[in-house]
Amino acid sequence: MIVKERASLPPPEPKRLRTLVRAKGLLIGWGFSILLTATTGLGQESYLKPPTAILDVLQAPATPRVTISPTKDYLLLVEGVRYPSIRDLAQPMLRLAGLRINPETNGPHHPPRLFAFTLKRISDGKETLIKHPADPYHGFPTWSADGKRFAFTNTTPRGIELWIAETATGVARQIEGVQINGISFGYGFGAITSNPFRWMPDNRTLLAQVIPAGRGKPPAGSTEPHGPKVQEGAGKPDPVRTFQDLLLNAHDENLFEYYATAQLALIDTENGRQTTIGKPGLFAKADPSPDGRHLLVARLHRPFSYLHPAGAFPKEVEVWDLQGRMIYRLVSLPLADQVPIDGVPTGPRNYHWKPTAPATLVWVEALDGGDPKQKVPHRDRLRMLASPFRNEPAELAKTEQRLSDLSWTDKDGTALLRDYDRDRRWSRIFLLDANAPASAMRLLRERSMRDRYNDPGMPITHLLSSGHYAILQRGDWIFLSGAGASPEGDRPFLDRFNLKTLQAERLFRSDAKSYETVVALLDNDASRFITQYESPTEPPNYYVRNRTIGDLSARAALTHFVDTTPQLRQIRKERVIYKRDDGVPLSFTLFLPPGYQKGVRLPTVVWAYPLEFNDADTAGQISGSTQRYTTISGPSHLFFLMQGYAILDNAAMPVIGDPETVNNTYLEQVVAGAKAAIDKAVALGVTDPERVGVGGHSYGAFMTANLLAHSNVFRAGIARSGSYNRTLTPFGFQSERRTLWEAPELYMKMSPFIHADKIKTPLLLIHGEADNNSGTFPLQSDRLYHAIRGNGGAVRYVTLPLEAHGYAARESIEHTLYEMLSWFDKHVKNAAARNGAAGSVVRPRHP
Repeated sequence: MIVKERASLPPPEPKRLRTLVRAKGLLIGWGFSILLTATTGLGQESYLKPPTAILDVLQAPATPRVTISPTKDYLLLVEGVRYPSIRDLAQPMLRLAGLRINPETNGPHHPPRLFAFTLKRISDGKETLIKHPADPYHGFPTWSADGKRFAFTNTTPRGIELWIAETATGVARQIEGVQINGISFGYGFGAITSNPFRWMPDNRTLLAQVIPAGRGKPPAGSTEPHGPKVQEGAGKPDPVRTFQDLLLNAHDENLFEYYATAQLALIDTENGRQTTIGKPGLFAKADPSPDGRHLLVARLHRPFSYLHPAGAFPKEVEVWDLQGRMIYRLVSLPLADQVPIDGVPTGPRNYHWKPTAPATLVWVEALDGGDPKQKVPHRDRLRMLASPFRNEPAELAKTEQRLSDLSWTDKDGTALLRDYDRDRRWSRIFLLDANAPASAMRLLRERSMRDRYNDPGMPITHLLSSGHYAILQRGDWIFLSGAGASPEGDRPFLDRFNLKTLQAERLFRSDAKSYETVVALLDNDASRFITQYESPTEPPNYYVRNRTIGDLSARAALTHFVDTTPQLRQIRKERVIYKRDDGVPLSFTLFLPPGYQKGVRLPTVVWAYPLEFNDADTAGQISGSTQRYTTISGPSHLFFLMQGYAILDNAAMPVIGDPETVNNTYLEQVVAGAKAAIDKAVALGVTDPERVGVGGHSYGAFMTANLLAHSNVFRAGIARSGSYNRTLTPFGFQSERRTLWEAPELYMKMSPFIHADKIKTPLLLIHGEADNNSGTFPLQSDRLYHAIRGNGGAVRYVTLPLEAHGYAARESIEHTLYEMLSWFDKHVKNAAARNGAAGSVVRPRHP
């Protein structure tokens, strides 16, 4: 990794601009060369480790993940590699059309690695370990609807295999002769999945994307250009977010087409027979109809784009039969390059099969040109067309606001429809009767999207025999589970909700001294259900609760996972509520290190992530729970607890205002929020005001740099994978809707890069060299480092090879923790007292 550091020194004398070229560890300029390591703090370093106490926690075994069979008779315990090695991340990678592809496996680059599956029968607890191939590298399992088997991939150096495990015997076997194409992309801007297959309704056959037969070798590149690259604007608005990993040239186009092209095939899992369907293509979607006789297919095609990822490429959306013949074309969609900011493409979108009908298409169409700024009576309409797809599509509903979600119940024709008012950040849920489209939808609930206290929860779904999911409905009742946010913290619940009376009945609520969530219903009337229970002293485990016995305090254990980090039980945590100077209610979770003695003032870490709100009431709502079992993993800031720090975790940094202009007072509000948090921690007798550091990741890193530029309440900061120059994200960022040209002063005011001359508090910058998050190019940290250093600030810059926006490799995580701890130990814990009053706040400085 590359580490650069600059101690706080006077800014250097202005010098003539030099053109520098990096070559094999040298900086080569006009008539001079300097070894990288010759400059103070600049060079390649080996990976370092944090203290042993932290490594012991970091390397503790992870608790298995659990998936429940559709028939609710088995748990499947899934174990995986917690942290891959840097060698795993060093596998070949192609960055094409927003995707990251391993060309050796024809799959995603370093997907999660699972290595063990254990079946556990719910009725008697009997466990069966699934036998695996040597050196397993499994994808997440996918159950058949009848629960008799599950399918999963196994990635090898030669490609991706398809495996089947039988529930009754626990025997797993490879489907010979099948090589899965692991590249797939969804509706939006492109995503890779590890399971590019799904079960057909017969529960025996898989619809899979496989490598086309006789594909040949990858297209060869050339070091000699064939000509210039030409791009052209057609005089129409084309606002482009700062996407990464895009196509760059004709060779990239050919590589993308080569690796992403798949052959659809039906795989008989009993005899291994493959039946190909149609011709190979670039499939963004391939879903079987509930009757198993049709496929809904979306195929990408040229011309590709160098400005947009794969999900925006032109596509044909069609219905095929199982021989690959097109029997209906829903739409031919052009390149989605004219989509307004926060808008949607025109034409059909969110197309899917109605789960309770044999073969009925449902989709949404924009009535406002996809533009959220258009003033129209209706923004969207919902349409439907049944097989044989010869009639005019029916219009089921029109929505005043953007249709954001549609969920069907298992009662034919009934659906829950959600729309979203962008201007108010307001959500409404309606009851739709597709059997009577002329009837008006019935409003069920409405609330602010930030209003956690009035969140009704999410409907519980189940897998139908057709392989499609639907909301469980019994009579007029559906079931809802949710986080149960409240002034005392989250208390998860299970409700049943009557679609006629609109009354909810509480069936279960977690008690105030633990955290228990409903995972699945064992019985369709919710008389028995499975929960995951944890408390500050008990690790998460799965239980069965039975409402019919009249004692909901009783629960039967299904799993017995043990506490692998007992040293963390000495950590104390509590919810702290306070107010900002303007009266806005705020909160943070106070974590205190093992062995803390009351009254001792500690070095303190403030870790936060700003959020936008319309009003102070929702901004002040409590989130999270202090009754959860504490775990610490990855490059978490909570590891500071093991070194004697107090932590103000998730310190509320609300930015309140009209959605169109909320950021006009961003700086003032985050500075006020930071000061209020520190003042409260000092008043509690916990925090030493002379030893407080601040940190954050992504937008939290952006906040950190701004706090150091516009206040002096902190002794040091840690900013990981952030974006600091908003002129490089000119078409909006986070919740900002205005462009740079509409609000130039705001973009300058909010950019810590512009105020780098004011950042005199020591700042540690960390960034993954392969960051693929929109807007957070590594260049952002690189330029901020140079700006702070050039102005005489104290700054250290660490780049992590091969890492993306979040850090994955064990070596990277260990080194990140080493850097974070070393930085704050030097500049916070052991900081010398400052001259003058501590904790004073400087008003935000404007350009």
